[in-house]
Amino acid sequence: MDELVEPRAAQITYETETPVRTEIDGPVAWITMDRPKYNNAQNSQMTYALDDAFRRAVDDDAVKVIVLAGEGKHFSAGHDIGSPGRDVDKSFERRLLWADHTNKPAAEMLYTREQEVYLGMCRRWRDAPKPTIAAVQGACIAGGLMLAWVCDLIVASEDAYFQDPVVRMGIPGVEYFAHAFELPPRIAKEFLLLGERMSASRAQQFGMVNRVVPRENLRDEAAAMAAKLAAQPRLGLWLTKQAVNHVEELRGKRAAMDAQYHMHHFAHAQNDLVTGNTLAGMDAKGMAAANKEQDGEA
Repeated sequence: MDELVEPRAAQITYETETPVRTEIDGPVAWITMDRPKYNNAQNSQMTYALDDAFRRAVDDDAVKVIVLAGEGKHFSAGHDIGSPGRDVDKSFERRLLWADHTNKPAAEMLYTREQEVYLGMCRRWRDAPKPTIAAVQGACIAGGLMLAWVCDLIVASEDAYFQDPVVRMGIPGVEYFAHAFELPPRIAKEFLLLGERMSASRAQQFGMVNRVVPRENLRDEAAAMAAKLAAQPRLGLWLTKQAVNHVEELRGKRAAMDAQYHMHHFAHAQNDLVTGNTLAGMDAKGMAAANKEQDGEA
């Protein structure tokens, strides 16, 4: 069946056909985002490839642990809002029971798309029955946070930093809104309202990061942690994940995300009405420049 693709989709240029690679090392599946040219910005091509990789790792009974990593200088600069591979208008084979988004008008288009590509897939990966570890180096920004936060454990390099600067677009945080579960409420407000970088060491103080190591030791530390997990009984690992995740649900995590998702898309719609652009005219270069100015970089 032909894809439902709007004209803008024809302008997409992918720099790679394999934005995610998977390596199996004994009982550990290493899933690595591989768009280093664009700091592992997440377009739909990458997101669906990540879903494929998680699916294969879950289906492989020999795999007991999943490690998520990013190739190059940065873990992930967030959602793709500016590369030639930005494919927001392209159809893919959908994984959840949502309609196609490309033939939907106005605000309905993004609202439909992000139910699957951002919120829905993140929830799928968080609920994977096998323990997951995020190995984070460099930037972990906005959509990058979502990928790290769905993992059960986070190991970060000393130069890693975390940031959600989308309030600059008038948007109240990324779609997988775990901020006030990952951080104390007042710190979550600071994180969002000021949009400043949070160092790995500070994130560890609040329990958002499990371990901080020199960059050259990041893979070894993640591998050592994965080996310890792999030595545990498979069912015990799954049940333990479910138990802790259930506590988060009792505290209202899913309901909070559902509420924020509507606020998020109200903000997109407001931006479109006021500026003619759902991101208030901000693109990747504009956000990067604003971040550098805020952080006092030349």
